Amino acid sequence: MSAITQLEPRLVWEQFDAITRVPRPSKKEEKIIQYLVEFAQTHGIEYQKDAIGNVVMRKPATAGMEDHPTVILQSHMDMVCEKNSDVEFDFEHDPICTHIEDGWVKAEGTTLGADCGIGMAAALAVLLDETVAHGPVEALFTVDEETGLTGAFELGEGMLTGKYLINLDSEDEGELFIGCAGGIDTIATFPATMVEAPKNYAYFRVDVSNLLGGHSGDDIDKGRVNSVKTVARLMWDGMQSCELRLGYFSGGNLRNAIPREAYAIFGVPVKYKADFVQRYNLFAADLKNEFRFREPNFQITLNEMPELTEVLDPKIQQSLIYSIVGVPNGVIAMSFAVPGLVETSTNLASVKFVDDQIVVTSSQRSSVESAKTYVAEMVESVFALAGADVAHSDGYPGWTPNPESHLLEVTVDAYKELFATEPKVRAIHAGLECGLFLEKYPELEMVSFGPTLRGVHSPDERLEIATVPKFWELLCEVLRRI
Repeated sequence: MSAITQLEPRLVWEQFDAITRVPRPSKKEEKIIQYLVEFAQTHGIEYQKDAIGNVVMRKPATAGMEDHPTVILQSHMDMVCEKNSDVEFDFEHDPICTHIEDGWVKAEGTTLGADCGIGMAAALAVLLDETVAHGPVEALFTVDEETGLTGAFELGEGMLTGKYLINLDSEDEGELFIGCAGGIDTIATFPATMVEAPKNYAYFRVDVSNLLGGHSGDDIDKGRVNSVKTVARLMWDGMQSCELRLGYFSGGNLRNAIPREAYAIFGVPVKYKADFVQRYNLFAADLKNEFRFREPNFQITLNEMPELTEVLDPKIQQSLIYSIVGVPNGVIAMSFAVPGLVETSTNLASVKFVDDQIVVTSSQRSSVESAKTYVAEMVESVFALAGADVAHSDGYPGWTPNPESHLLEVTVDAYKELFATEPKVRAIHAGLECGLFLEKYPELEMVSFGPTLRGVHSPDERLEIATVPKFWELLCEVLRRI
C-alpha cells in the first residue's frame, strides 16, 4: 500500500489509493467499472449499471433520517492520461505511482487522476462509513467525462431519483461552484499528400517541451504557451526565408489539455542551412525571453536528421502551417456578468498525422451559448479558408447558476460554521456534467466542490493534502443538514 493510506481522513485516502491502482483511461473504463461493481457486491450495496457503463450505488438513510431528501454524489470514473515524454508508462495496464512531496500528493511523471479520483474516493467512503449521518444517498459514477461527457449524455433512464446533486469534480477548496461553461470541439482534416523529397536538403527535428500545459478551461487565462502554435511559428518563418519543406508534425494529445510538447521534422536547402540555424538560434532566444515569466522551464531544441524520402505537398504544407499560425487560441472574451470569469475561449489541442490525413483538433468553451457557437465558427472559418474539411462535435450545454438554491444555502452555511470563513460562490470556465444532468432532470439543485488540485490534465497534477479533510468535513456536514 502507498504512504498516502496513512493520511487523514484514512477511509478517503484508502479509497483513493485503491482507485489509483485501477487503469481508467477515457473510453477504456472496463476495469474501473468492474472494480465499482465488485465494490458494491462485496459490501452488499445496491447498484445499477446502465448501457453506457455508468454505475450508481444506493445507500439507505441512517437511523432517524429516513424522511430526508435523497442526495446524489456525482463523480466521473475516467482520467486524463498524460505523461512526460521520457517516462515509460502504459495507462491501460500500469497502476499510478503516487508519492508525497511538500504537502501534496503527486504521481511519478504522469497525471495523478485525482481529477476525479478523489471525488470517487469521497463518495465510496460515504457508502462505507457508518458514522456519517445522512438521508438516502445515490453515488453516481459516470464514464468518459474527459473526452466527450459521454456518460452524462447517455445516462440511462431511472438512474437518479434525488433532488439534490453534489458534483465532486471541483479543484479549489473554499470555492463553491454553481455554474460552468458549455463546450464544443472543432476538428479540421487535411489530406496528408506526400511528394518526393527535394534533393540537396538538410533535415532537422525541432522539439518544444517542458511547457506547463494544463486544463484548457481552468488554465486558459494563465497565459500558458501552446506547443503546437510555437512549432508552427518556426515552420512559418522557415517557409518565408529558407524554402522549408515539412515532413512530419505532431503535438498535443487531448482536446481538453493545453498542449505541452510538439515537434516537427523538416528540411531546408543545403545552401540555406547555416542561415537557417542562425535564424533558429535567434528565434529560440526570442522565445525564451518572450516566455520567461510564464513558462520558466520552456525548452526548444534543434537536431539534425537523416534525409527524408517524402515531404508534404507544398500547397498542403502552406495551408496547414498558415491555418495553425492564424487560428485563434486562448481567451476570446471575459464575462461582463461575472467579473473575473472567462466567458469564451478556444484551445488548439493537437495536430496528428493519422494514416493519409492530418487531423487538427481544437475545443471551444463559453458560458454564453451563442458565443460558443460563434467562436466555433471563427475556428471553422480559418481552417475552411485553408481548404480543410471541418466538423464539429455535438457539444454540451453550460450550467446556468441558481444563486437561490436551497442546496447552495445549506452548503454555504455549513462551510461558514465549520471553518469560520465565507466560501467563494462562483461559476467555472471548465465543463462539468451538471448542465447535462439538468437537461434530463430539470428540478435538480446542484453545487460542486472539492479539495485543491493543481496542474490537472498534465504530469504536474497534484492534490493538496491539507484540503482533503476540509472537503470531507464539508461533504459530511452537508449530508447531515440537507
